[in-house]
Amino acid sequence: MHEAVRDARAADRPTLFLMVGLPGAGKTFRARELAEERGALRLTPDDWALSIFGQEDRHQEPGGMRWRLEGRLIALAVDALRLRLSVVLDFGLWSRDERSALRWMAAAVGASCEIVYLPVERDVQWSRIQDRWEHTPEQTFPMAEAELDPWREQFQVPDAGELSGSRPPAPPPGDASWFDWARRFWPSLAESLHGQLPHS
Repeated sequence: MHEAVRDARAADRPTLFLMVGLPGAGKTFRARELAEERGALRLTPDDWALSIFGQEDRHQEPGGMRWRLEGRLIALAVDALRLRLSVVLDFGLWSRDERSALRWMAAAVGASCEIVYLPVERDVQWSRIQDRWEHTPEQTFPMAEAELDPWREQFQVPDAGELSGSRPPAPPPGDASWFDWARRFWPSLAESLHGQLPHS
């Protein structure tokens, strides 16, 4: 392929930006910046959840609905990538499997994927969470300090391969593809995509 053609196609390739980090890491602030800088669609589940579930439900988000909402937003992200629009997925994405599945989906529709990891020290994290609840409670869900340490233990820091954009690893045993894994984790994903992604 001629170099100029290859460069033009690469420049036209949309990017899926994965915002990775714990609550209070500054993900949404950076996601807004990225969306403006890159002319990208920003998808932040908390914004949608607060709007859909209502302010009165902030203290008890309906069980299981978060994952259905995320599945719908991921399907929307895939549609946008197909239309050559970059997307900033502001989910947090604590697990390596979540990130691997999304990296695989981006590649399946001809998009690139970039992990934007925002680490945060525990004291800074708690200070930001308190400040957000004090000044903009309508934009967040309540969080207790006792939750921070279990969250930090669960969180899987992106490794060098993820950050360099290498190919995702094989899916976990029992899953034929990352799509199979994803549709179990995000129950609404398969019905939303209507067979738009390969199953292997």
